[in-house]
Amino acid sequence: QVQVAESGGGLVQTGGSLRLSCVVSAHTFAVYAMGWFRQGPGKEREFVAALNWNGARTSYADTVKGRFTISKDNARNTVFLQMDSLKPEDTAIYYCAAVLPRTPYALVEATEYPSWGQGTQVTVSS
Repeated sequence: QVQVAESGGGLVQTGGSLRLSCVVSAHTFAVYAMGWFRQGPGKEREFVAALNWNGARTSYADTVKGRFTISKDNARNTVFLQMDSLKPEDTAIYYCAAVLPRTPYALVEATEYPSWGQGTQVTVSS
């Protein structure tokens, strides 16, 4: 079982920034595809950002494109989500997901990820 642990959530003001971190226990983290998803109050879990196995391909939800950046540090088994220009609608529990992929693409469907973190709360005040 691959362990995934998010951190870095918190309370920020509109327009502020926050960086989420996700540590993955996989021995072969460098070849994992990673994704970030979120679930806001009363909403379904939705895709936020994804990174393919070698970091060459990314995908972002239209709602966060240009504001959020996904990246990873293989030496630290960590994936990051840099969130800038935060809006109240970004308020959600953010989840990190990992998968040993069968394709070279950034994966945007939650069902494609077998390993998930517990979530970290991000609250953006208006």
